Amino acid sequence: MTIATAPTVSVTKLGARIGAQVGNVRLDGDLDAASVDVIRRALLEHKVVFFRGQDQLTEDAQYEFARLLGTPTTPHPTVTSHGEKSLAIDSEYGRANSWHTDVSFVDRIPKASILRAVTLPTYGGSTTWASTVAAYESLPEPLKLLAENLRAVHTNVYDYAAAHGGKARPNAAEYRAEFESTYFETEHPVVRVHPETGEKALLVGHFVKHFAGLSGAESQALFRLFQDRVTRLENTVRWNWQLGDVAIWDNRATQHYAVDDYDDQPRKLTRITLAGDVPVGVDGVASTVVAGNAEHYSIIEKVSRAA
Repeated sequence: MTIATAPTVSVTKLGARIGAQVGNVRLDGDLDAASVDVIRRALLEHKVVFFRGQDQLTEDAQYEFARLLGTPTTPHPTVTSHGEKSLAIDSEYGRANSWHTDVSFVDRIPKASILRAVTLPTYGGSTTWASTVAAYESLPEPLKLLAENLRAVHTNVYDYAAAHGGKARPNAAEYRAEFESTYFETEHPVVRVHPETGEKALLVGHFVKHFAGLSGAESQALFRLFQDRVTRLENTVRWNWQLGDVAIWDNRATQHYAVDDYDDQPRKLTRITLAGDVPVGVDGVASTVVAGNAEHYSIIEKVSRAA
């Protein structure tokens, strides 16, 4: 069912809580303002939007299009050897087959990511997104109150084996060493208020080290409680990639998981992230840096509430 058009761009809802496909648009740096506005609004409403048939996009064109939606970050806070404008998501260096919000270990979490398919396996390799807004909204009231009063410490050094399992890729150790080359640790509210929509979202995922003020055992129990709510199937949408596909997601309102079900086939995508703000909790208190300085990675975006 098509639910919105303007002027020729179509937005087709894919699930009750998350996901839409955008059609009749050619993504590039010259896209008209009206079409950009449709995409922006669809992203805020549906959390992740998908585009087919964008074979014309190069890395440069992807970057120029990204600039219409915000300010691109450098590719990554620590990984600097896998692209100058975009980060190569390459299966030869590891597989992010665990639920996470991108780069949540820094204070200025990116607001959005733009992912373009470059090389795909002949089967498998899909990606699933989950709405952390829907997860929060589905909590019973006592758990909402608990989550709103918790803060979690996120770090780029986490239990990789527990999160991933399986055999390591040939270049995984080198990539992981670069990923951890500078230590970042940030304390975030477990419930953040979306700066544009005002919605409340759970901010957890695999970069969480522990909950502030709680023991390891208590943190693990609460993490599982909230993380399991995020990944309930009704809060998710799964995308089966084709060459020419582009996905854009609101990193402030989602987690995602790249499914490792394509054996030893190559899979490569390019990701550009957009600068975001510092999360703020329901109590109005912002995230705080424990270790690491992300100024080289990204500006802090100044955000105004969406009309």
